[in-house]
Amino acid sequence: MGNGTLEGAVIAVAGAGGPAGRAALLRLAEAGATVVGADNDPERLAEAVDAARYAHGGATVTGETVDLLDLESTRAWAERTENEFGRVDGLVHLVGGWRGSQTFTKTSLDDWDFLELLLVRTVQHTSLAFHEALQRSDRGRYVLISASGATRPTAGNAAYAAGKAAAEAWTLAMADYFRKAGGEQGPTSAAAILVVKALVHDAMRAERPNAKFAGFTDVKDLAEAVAGVWEKPAAEVNGNRLWLTEKP
Repeated sequence: MGNGTLEGAVIAVAGAGGPAGRAALLRLAEAGATVVGADNDPERLAEAVDAARYAHGGATVTGETVDLLDLESTRAWAERTENEFGRVDGLVHLVGGWRGSQTFTKTSLDDWDFLELLLVRTVQHTSLAFHEALQRSDRGRYVLISASGATRPTAGNAAYAAGKAAAEAWTLAMADYFRKAGGEQGPTSAAAILVVKALVHDAMRAERPNAKFAGFTDVKDLAEAVAGVWEKPAAEVNGNRLWLTEKP
């Protein structure tokens, strides 16, 4: 089972109020983890936290409104989490966003400015804020959710694909930090990338009942894959892309 399961682990979830975040809170709480969610929408976050608590009575699930675009605020969140619970064993990055264009030539650099903040800056801030606590853990994991478009960008998705590719590169640099910190014994903590084509959830299916969503990953399946990162040894997942969709 690697170097630890989720029972008793303390996992922070960035972007906890969205559909993927809600699914992750539920799955991690079910596995016995203490889950600390953050989102910039307090109402949406409260609903997600309440749902996880209700589904898994006795589970410790908390929520905090955090500005992940502010490095000091993110660092303060990391410090509060470790001080309150005594450890941090994971950071799951579920902050997302998408903008695209009809063609490459119609790409708006305003889209890049928007996506760079959501897809890249939040990864930079959460990784810098949590990396030391994760390294102190005997089962630390940083989990980034990426997209297959980062590997094979399409003409209308230049800004989005570039943002995801940058986030992957940053996460792989963090993985190298864990590798070097582990020395000859190998890493005890890991930074891993889960790759999807796109995500789908029940509300999307209800809105588009005839859509096939081919190749999409259900948020519940994503949450299962997130939990599975702790079931493998750190050396096995550190610095690796774990594909949940067909490789392009």
